[in-house]
Amino acid sequence: MRLSEFWLAISDEYGEAYGRVLTRDLVLEEVGSRTAEQAIKAGEPVRTIWLALCRATDVPPERWYGVGQREPKKR
Repeated sequence: MRLSEFWLAISDEYGEAYGRVLTRDLVLEEVGSRTAEQAIKAGEPVRTIWLALCRATDVPPERWYGVGQREPKKR
């Protein structure tokens, strides 16, 4: 997962405004008791952060994978 895909997944799942609040304020035990933004700055893989955030906020497992991917460009 790329960082741009992470932010798209955040926006798709939580909405842009609430997603930004979560990534800034919610402390995630799974990534060293840091927020998502702190974990990103520390170099934690964004896929790991995304999954930790999903578990912490009770996102159903069927929405954990494949999110944040843009539609393929049409030729």
